[in-house]
This record gives sequence, C-alpha cells and structure tokens, in this order.
Amino acid sequence: MLRQASRVDANQADIVHALRGIGASVFHVHQLKNAFDILVGYRGRTFLMELKVSEKEKLTPGEAEFKRTWRGSEYHIVYTVDQAIAILTARPGPATCPHCQGKLTP
Repeated sequence: MLRQASRVDANQADIVHALRGIGASVFHVHQLKNAFDILVGYRGRTFLMELKVSEKEKLTPGEAEFKRTWRGSEYHIVYTVDQAIAILTARPGPATCPHCQGKLTP
C-alpha cells in the first residue's frame, strides 16, 4: 500500500548520493507503508535499508513487524553515510539460516 506525502528522512539524499557514488543502484521504496526506505543493489547483493536520523528515532510498529517477519536479505537500520557504505563494502560472511543458525548449502 502506498502512502501519500510520506516523510523523507533528512539524511536520505546524502546517503543515496553517496551509495550511487560508489556504484550502487538505489530504488526508493519509502512510500510503501510499513516496510523500509531504500532497496540497494551492489556487486550482486541486495540490501534493505531503513534510514533514521538518529538512534533515538525508533522503528514504527509497522516497520518493526516487517523487520521481524522478513525472511530475505538482512534489514539494516542506517543513520549515516559512513554506516551505509560500510554495510555495502563489508565482506559477506557465510549465509546462515536465522532459524537453525546453520550454514546454508548452495
């Protein structure tokens, strides 16, 4: 469901500009109610990012429920440009199953 006149976090433009600057694809989804702000593709990987201005700002109940029930790529809560870039450029670890904590086989 789309929201009308959804609020854009003050840091969103800077974060998106920086991510695109290192070659990431960024798709804005902040108008989707109860999900996350941006979907990011980088070097064959996909990242879900909920942008917040400060750590004092909490997820809405809908965002928290989406994060809790999401079974795909990790849901990242991002506060700064440096944090967003660090998430994208971190070396990926082995895939694990969140339910059994075991390594997934390809």
